Parts: sequence; structure tokens; C-alpha cells
Amino acid sequence: MDDFPASQASPGLRRPRLSVVIPVHNGEHDLDRCLRRLRDTPDLDYELIVVDDGSTDGSASLAESFGARVIRHGRARGPAAARNTGALAATASLVFFLDADVAVHPNTLARALARFDADPSLSALFGSYDDRPESPGLISQYRNLLHHFVHQRGRFEDDTRTAQTFWTGCGAIRREVFLDAGGFDPDLYRRPAIEDIELGYRVTRAGGKIVLARDVLATHLKRWTLANVVRTDIFQRGVPWMLLMHRSKVEASDLNVDRSGRVSVAATGLGVLATAGMLAQPGLGLVSLFCLVTIILVNRDFYNFLARTKGRAFTAACFPLHLVYFGCCGVSVVIAKILWYGWLAKAEERVASTTTTRGMRLDEAESAAPTAPTPASTRVGRTSRWRR
Repeated sequence: MDDFPASQASPGLRRPRLSVVIPVHNGEHDLDRCLRRLRDTPDLDYELIVVDDGSTDGSASLAESFGARVIRHGRARGPAAARNTGALAATASLVFFLDADVAVHPNTLARALARFDADPSLSALFGSYDDRPESPGLISQYRNLLHHFVHQRGRFEDDTRTAQTFWTGCGAIRREVFLDAGGFDPDLYRRPAIEDIELGYRVTRAGGKIVLARDVLATHLKRWTLANVVRTDIFQRGVPWMLLMHRSKVEASDLNVDRSGRVSVAATGLGVLATAGMLAQPGLGLVSLFCLVTIILVNRDFYNFLARTKGRAFTAACFPLHLVYFGCCGVSVVIAKILWYGWLAKAEERVASTTTTRGMRLDEAESAAPTAPTPASTRVGRTSRWRR
């Protein structure tokens, strides 16, 4: 029987059932709360791996004080590379990815593990934020509640529904599936973006099964600002996701790219144009009003959820933020189409015709790379872009 390294979270010399992988970059404050919640997880054998992605604060030392196995990147390489490093170091057959600003519930890990035990065909699952975000600001409350609502709606059976995508904020995947898929792509996503969504597309296109489990919950600790929301929605999610759909030729209808979202984006764009044209043509005010009514009707379930959770005044205050969200989605579509049809489509064709190693497994790519004293994470995943 092999011996495996153990942390305080997984005492003894045996293979743990679960490897929890947390990437962190200068996130000491939230990481402390994240690790405290993990420490309170009862009666579950897991190993804890924290990948310090070039932090300059005390994140690594803090993780070590909680008994984590800490792997350091000498410089920041992005969350995709950091998670690849953690997954390669994991000894369990299941890898549970967790963001450093996410705090699990006492039963989060156990519920995820139970679903894998009950369904051997399950490749991966992910959960959602709960409806009790801790950051008190209006923008943070709205943002985290929007995420919760999007992940909780739809047709569920036994608290799960099939998904095309994956989410690493609070999600687990079989390590073998992760390696076979080639891991995350740190070349395509060197900064926080949609590396988890892209991996989910590859897994499902290969026949893997991913589910969204709405009873696997965690609390988001992030403090949002309006500037951060706009930057994230356009450049870290919207544009990359649209480019991914073009690249993969997948017309996604999952999560926040469903039909109601598209109607809302179109109505928001038309409403903005109509409002801008009211000075020259006052009759366009009716068009603007029609667009607002359409948005309210299409999203009435979300607004009812906000009213039940936080009250009507809070819901009214969130409405302009929701319009900003739909506006960012519309801007993302325009930018992505310009980029794709302008030059990226042809560039992708050239890359596809010259790349011969894209089908290689993550661990095979690592073993094929020339040996060097640099950490494995510097080379991980560089042959794992989208399989055409």
C-alpha cells in the first residue's frame, strides 16, 4: 500500500477521500475565514492543498498554520495554472476546488462526496453561493444574490440538474477526468476568467456528466464595487465566454446565457437607444417604457426573490444595477463579435492546423516536457486548449 502525505486535515499515511485545492494571490484576509470554515467541517477525511500564486502577503504562512500543504509559485501565473498545480499534487481521486474568498457550510464537502459515491458516472459537480452574503454593501449583496438565484433556478431532480459548464468557486471533479481533459488552460486564461467554464465544455463534449447541485452551498466573502462588476462582467466573463462559444461552436443555454437573459440584454440595448433618441423623437419614450416593462416581466422571479429576501426597497435599489449587468452583457457581445470576425477566427484556424499535441493528457504533457528544475506548474496545461 502506498504512503501519501498528510496534513492536519487528513491524519495518517493513507489516501484521503477528497483533496481540497485553494489557489490564492494576496488573499490573506478572506483566506483566514475560508480555512476556518473548512476546519469546522466535521468527520470528513480530506487533504488540504493551498497554491500560493506569487503572493506578497502572509497567505502562505497562514495556510501552513492551518495544516495545509502549501505549494508556492515564485510569481503570479493566474488561477488556471495554480489549480493545475494543486490538482497534480492531489492524492485523492476527487478534487474539490474552492476559491480563497469562499467559505463552505459544515455539510458542503460531505454532500458533494455523497453524490459521487451514489453516481459512479458523475464526472464533476458544482454548487452555488448561499443567500446570506456577508459583505454589507448594496452592490455586494446584489451581486452575490444574483449568483445564488441563477444557480438555484431551473428544473431540478433530487436537487441536481445537468450542466454544460463547471465552476471552481465551489466545485468538485474526478481527478482522472480532470487529467484526461487536459486541466485548465493557463495560456488562454492567464488571468481570472472562464477557465472553469471552458473545462466544463471539454468534459461534456467528451461525454462526461456534470451536474449543478443546489444543496452544495457556500458563502461568498467578496466585496464588490461597481468598477469591479463592470470589469468582471465584460472582460473576465462576458467577452471570453462569447469567444468560447464561437470557438467551440456551442450555443450555450446554461445559467445566465439562457433565453430570458438574451431578451433582457436586447431590451436593455433597445431601451438605451430609444432613451438617447427621445430628444429628437419624443415618441421613442414609449419604446423605452416598453423595454423597461419587458425587463421587469421577464425577470419578475428574480425581483420577487430579492423582495422576499431583502425587501422591496432593496429590490428597487438593485434594479439599476441589473440594467448595468444587462448592459455589460450587450457590450460583451459586440466586443466579442468584433474580435472574432475581425481576426481571431482566422488565427484560430491557423493554430488548429499547426498544433498536434492538443489531445494529450495533462499528466502525459508533463512527462513529455523536458526536465528542468522549475516547478511543474510552469508547464502544466500548455497543450490543453479546446479540442476540435
